[in-house]
Amino acid sequence: MRLPDQLADAFNDQVTMELSSSVAYLQMSAHFDSANLVGMASWMRAQADEEREHAHRFLEFVLDRGNPVVIGAVEAPRAEFASVEEVFEASLAQERAVTGSIHGLYRMATDAGDLASIPFLQTFIEEQNEEEATVETILERVRLAGGESSALLLLDSELGARQA
Repeated sequence: MRLPDQLADAFNDQVTMELSSSVAYLQMSAHFDSANLVGMASWMRAQADEEREHAHRFLEFVLDRGNPVVIGAVEAPRAEFASVEEVFEASLAQERAVTGSIHGLYRMATDAGDLASIPFLQTFIEEQNEEEATVETILERVRLAGGESSALLLLDSELGARQA
């Protein structure tokens, strides 16, 4: 059963948003690599891969529903950051924007009576809760480190141990 046109457009916008998030995380990874924070760079690359996978899942959902996929423009992400804290603040803002967008899709699907979209979106709502909590925890730990090199290097090491 096809998605209503307005809902299909919103799903396509989500594909683009997820791809934009992937590119932003890849840029953050490059930033950390250039600062020799290879663990944080690795963590950000894993995030980039995860966001690209999300885009793929949304894309497949739209196609499975019989609608065309139209990917919008992906703009160049922010490339310069003054601190580790600033990078993770940008990451948290990005996750919150994605969460808000998915909540909007859920409301649209509910209003349209599109019951097939609801369980699909619910998995993303749950995942976004986890993503925001993870980035909030990392950001708080960065703030606790207070710019102290040894503490940041310990966090860098821990983040580099993340299993993709």
